[in-house]
Amino acid sequence: MSISLTQSAADHVKKYLDNRGHGAGIRLGVRTSGCSGLAYILEFVDDSNPEDVVFSSFGVNLYIDPKSAIYLDGTEMDYVKEGLNEGFQFNNPNKKGECGCGESFTV
Repeated sequence: MSISLTQSAADHVKKYLDNRGHGAGIRLGVRTSGCSGLAYILEFVDDSNPEDVVFSSFGVNLYIDPKSAIYLDGTEMDYVKEGLNEGFQFNNPNKKGECGCGESFTV
């Protein structure tokens, strides 16, 4: 199992952690939501849970709960700037489709 960040995503997360002044890393998970069924969630991690699976990319720890891990295996998280828009992009090989607005996906 592997989940990774690109250099751009890691730099962006590091900047937010530095501005925040504390934090062990970020948590990436999925929850039931949207038209297609699943949506990505991101949150800061101050204290990890014992069941978390931890990955490290470019010096940033990425925490995954076991229930989300099956949907995220092989995912690469990137941070992309396109014109006036910027944000995280998830390159998930398990994704079979997504809703029209791009907020949710299905596996």
